[in-house]
Amino acid sequence: MSRIKEIKKHGQKIWLDNISREFLASGDLQKMMNDDGIAGVTSNPAIFFKAISTDSRYQAQLEELKTQDLTPLQRYEKIAVEDIKQACDIMADLYISSNKQDGYVSLEVSPDLCHDAEGTVLSALELWNAVDKPNLMIKVPATEAGVIAFEELVKQGLNVNITLLFNLAQVNAIWDAYLRGLDYRLNKGLAITDIKTVASFFLSRIDSAVDDKLPTQLQGKAAITLAKAAYKDYLKIFHGERFAKYQQAGAIPQYLLWASTGTKNKNYSDVLYIEELIGQETINTVPDATLDNFRNHGVAESRLSKDLADVSETLNQIKNSGVDLHQIGEILQKDGLQQFIDAFDKLLILVK
Repeated sequence: MSRIKEIKKHGQKIWLDNISREFLASGDLQKMMNDDGIAGVTSNPAIFFKAISTDSRYQAQLEELKTQDLTPLQRYEKIAVEDIKQACDIMADLYISSNKQDGYVSLEVSPDLCHDAEGTVLSALELWNAVDKPNLMIKVPATEAGVIAFEELVKQGLNVNITLLFNLAQVNAIWDAYLRGLDYRLNKGLAITDIKTVASFFLSRIDSAVDDKLPTQLQGKAAITLAKAAYKDYLKIFHGERFAKYQQAGAIPQYLLWASTGTKNKNYSDVLYIEELIGQETINTVPDATLDNFRNHGVAESRLSKDLADVSETLNQIKNSGVDLHQIGEILQKDGLQQFIDAFDKLLILVK
């Protein structure tokens, strides 16, 4: 059995952080689903830029779209929607056989809307209707406006991947919004059984931002410790009284999804952010190169729940070293947004 597929035994699902028309047409996604147990796909502007700029399969459609009276954004969305539809179809059987737990494909709203709650909701609904697949997941950044939009999208019954989470306050704000959205639907007599949401917590960027400010013994530990702290909060909320009434009505817990899991520091294991974060009721979305590394030499063990009692002490040590992880998380979210905006601008120039 594939080393990657063995992760599923420990209650974690692996999603692929990549998409392209060639990849879909070649059968490689289906092969990875069969061989490695890949259970979902995520995309972002940088991924689509790489795909469209390197895959000749896009050129005929792009040339045709350029003859139409469309904005660059409309051209891009027509291209992306076609790919996302195909990926959703490939994963449709998994979506059904898993009782709607797996088989999701994420498509991101324009990052230019990151501070526009109303615009984000309108764009999300347009993309949702354009793709028209039940296993679509709309990706929304977790800005203040994004949290408002996320709650509204839950109220409307959409699947959402809320992204660019970098600290515990951001994660808990998302869970609060999710429960408010579910509460609204319950009070209106609306179903809450088919709404799937995930909270994408970005990891390796945290260590890159703080390691040079920490003593040697704490370097490479900040991100994993924060992830464990978030997981403790997850267990408290979604296995506690607060979620009980929603669970009885059929609601699905909002899993943590580990993102930015490619190792950036060459001194660390190239599978660090996979091995250390394998645990029940979680997802890891992984770039191709990191998946290849794990397929070659990764070890699938349940490590996420180990040493949870030590999390507070480690966080205190980091704080006492002069590192404010909350503030770092706010800065990283702003930086991450700008990276997405820059990638999106390049993408729109490409299809102009």
